[in-house]
Order: sequence, then C-alpha cells, then structure tokens
Amino acid sequence: MSRIPYYEVENATGKHAEFLGKLGTHLNIYRMLANSEAGLKGFVRMGNALLYRCELDPTLRELAILRVGRLSRAAYEVFQHERIAREVGVPEEKIAALRDATVDAPAFSDQDKAVLRFTDEVVRNVRASDKTLKAVEAFLSRGALVELTLTVGYYMMVCRLLETTGVDGEEGQAEWLKTAKI
Repeated sequence: MSRIPYYEVENATGKHAEFLGKLGTHLNIYRMLANSEAGLKGFVRMGNALLYRCELDPTLRELAILRVGRLSRAAYEVFQHERIAREVGVPEEKIAALRDATVDAPAFSDQDKAVLRFTDEVVRNVRASDKTLKAVEAFLSRGALVELTLTVGYYMMVCRLLETTGVDGEEGQAEWLKTAKI
C-alpha cells in the first residue's frame, strides 16, 4: 500500500490534465508522480530520452537498470524492467543471472560485466574507479558513457521514489514476487 496517496487524476485541470491524458495513468508510478506536475513532466522527458533517444545499446542499458533495481531492492522497478529487457532482446539467462546477484556469471559477456561493475561502483561509491571507467571506455563512445552514467543515476532516483512513496506493484507483480529474489 502506498505511503503517500496517489494523485486523483480526475481532479487535474489545464495543462496537467492535458499531459496526463496524453501520458495515460495506467502505471502506478505515474499516478504517484502526478502529485507534482513539474516533477512528472521532467521525469517523463528524461526517462523517454534515456529509453528512446540514446546511443547506448538498449541491452546494456537494461542490464544496468536491472542491476540498479536489485541493488536498491526495488521490486517494482525490477519487475517492470525485466519485461522491458526481454523486449529489447536481453536473454533470459542474463536476467536470471542478475537475480543471483553476481556480475561474474558465464551468461555475461566482458562488455556486460564491465557495465555491471560500473553500475555497482556508481550505485555503491558514487564514483566509478579509474580501472572500471577505463573498462567501459574501451567499448563505449563518450556519449554512450555519459548516457550510461545518467541512466544509473536516473534509475537510482526512480528506485528511491518507488520505495519511499510505496508505489504499489502492477498486475502480475505479486505472483512474480513469489519467485523473485529481491
């Protein structure tokens, strides 16, 4: 149960109502974010840029997002992005390996491992070590590296919002939680 009430979408007026109408409020996270008109708009713009307009490979992006979700113990985020990871082509064995909380699983390529180590260090230490940074610099462009860093930071924010406000899970999440390791 949410810790902060969801926004009552039917009470929205003006540009907020128009934005919510275009966005749709089918996800609980949007109904929570709607409590802040400016926050919702900024959140959606940044999220859309990271998901749809970046050069960072979507499979690497999703591995990083799933890792952030697991490190943050944010079930909602992991549930949502396991689905998205599958949609962009992340193999099931990589998704399963992340459930086991290891970045050294044989399912991961050297690039996957470098991205996951980078993610771990940014989440845990704020700053990736020189060694870890060099490992991702070996195969990511500067733009993709900046996008990876922004993705990790953005999804850290998402996880903290979800967990602090207590956003309720979506359809199917309760069943998923029975087998998930969060």
